[in-house]
Amino acid sequence: MKLPKFKQYVLASSVVMTLPINSAWAGIDVHSINKDALVKDPIIVECSLENGDAANCAKFVVKYQPDNLKTGPFCPESIDQKGGIWDWDGEMAGLYQIDKGFLLMLDSQGFHFYDEDGKVNITDVRTTQPKNNNSCLQASVDKTVEMTVLIPINPVKAEKVNGLGTVAKVGLALDGVPIFADAPSVLETGHMPALDKCGGHVDPGGWYHWHSTATDIDSVYKEEHLDIECHIEQKASAIFAYAFDGFPIYGSLELSGKIPENLDICGGHFGPTNEYPKGIYHYHASTTFPNLPTCLHGVVAKDNFSTTAKQGIGAEGGPGQGGGPGHGTPPGFDKAAKTLGVTEKQLMQVIMNNGGRNLDVTAAAKELGVTETQLKEALPTPPEH
Repeated sequence: MKLPKFKQYVLASSVVMTLPINSAWAGIDVHSINKDALVKDPIIVECSLENGDAANCAKFVVKYQPDNLKTGPFCPESIDQKGGIWDWDGEMAGLYQIDKGFLLMLDSQGFHFYDEDGKVNITDVRTTQPKNNNSCLQASVDKTVEMTVLIPINPVKAEKVNGLGTVAKVGLALDGVPIFADAPSVLETGHMPALDKCGGHVDPGGWYHWHSTATDIDSVYKEEHLDIECHIEQKASAIFAYAFDGFPIYGSLELSGKIPENLDICGGHFGPTNEYPKGIYHYHASTTFPNLPTCLHGVVAKDNFSTTAKQGIGAEGGPGQGGGPGHGTPPGFDKAAKTLGVTEKQLMQVIMNNGGRNLDVTAAAKELGVTETQLKEALPTPPEH
């Protein structure tokens, strides 16, 4: 009988863990993350999952952004220039390049992102607060910042799927860039945290992250009939990342070049891949923006993302998952959660489960155990425009 090949991983306690390569349920390959992004070599550590189980996790410490990663443009300096992209969810909703046509369209709807001379209101949210009701947010980087990520090495299926609301933690790309769900809406904050053409931007804490499957975003542009290209090599069938539950995320096509079949509610299914020929549960990108899983099937580790940044997502003492304009829990929702007697995470999860920006107030109130009137009075009023 031919024995399976094995890899050895060194634990923080110096105990050696041996795992079978390509096991049907084996998770993250710790050696697949780009070395240009790593502060130190990854290790396997003991961790606790959110369901209370003890587990082992891959621990990655990554830089503010990988060496030689080209980012931008984000906000155009004037309406006559072209910037990055934005997924607009108001009237005439859709994915747009941030250019004159788009900014004029927003202006006609009462969102004034530029002055009378056509100069765009740009705010570096790492260093200052917006002075205008509507500002294009473009944070500067802090090269000293590091992020620590924990991902279970052997995925565990959750009792129910974990929905990914605004700025929820999705995973870690193979290039070493963290991935987060849909960026906050202009309708909620009044501001636009612009993304570049590959679907990423800088957090108020000073580090870069993705809001898309960057290695397959051109498939989205093709679907949306947009004349935009990401400068990163595109491959719709390639593995892009590992989700925070340990399952891999692939592009919008199978290895064969065919469209994936029998995808579940999270955009995943079980089957063979190039990296896991015996089969593994994995997610696929969609061809609509954001082209990420909408939920996670596995259990994630507790305290699975932290940074040394002074503010923003993962910062010590930061509100919710965010901190800073245009990121994390929208303004006023922290107060609403306190009024309703729930945590910010619980409130945002209920809102996401019941329509998000098109909230079913009746269903959300029932799930929270409050009256519709209590919920309506607690929720903040949308920003004026």
